[in-house]
Amino acid sequence: MLEVKRSEAGITIAEAARRTGVSVHTLRYYERAGLVITEVDRTQGDRRRYRQLDLDWILVCTRLRATGMPIRAIRRYAELVADGHGNEEERLEVMEDHRAEVLAKIEELRDNLELIDHKIGVYRGRLAAGDADRLWAPPTAP
Repeated sequence: MLEVKRSEAGITIAEAARRTGVSVHTLRYYERAGLVITEVDRTQGDRRRYRQLDLDWILVCTRLRATGMPIRAIRRYAELVADGHGNEEERLEVMEDHRAEVLAKIEELRDNLELIDHKIGVYRGRLAAGDADRLWAPPTAP
């Protein structure tokens, strides 16, 4: 996990962006979209100050997005987490449903990779045999 020193009262949005690997714009969007589970602290000058909890949660959000979870599903999960104890079964269901979708995508990617590996094998074989001209090419117009 990303680490904010305990002695810090939080870090700036620019530093949070650097540490999380997302843009300042994305951090603001996550807040507006209801994806952040706590209210981000503010300075007297109304500047955001991110705490360790915020950085850890942003990491969860970015990982879920990277696996294709829709914003609405992340928002729902964030709402459940923010609501606290008593909805753990529903949180589990959200995660299990998403896991099933990720596994299906992984299987699809494996199938696609098999095709790519096959095509690579064909090209290598034809090039090694010196008969690459036998590979299919679209007909040329007369």
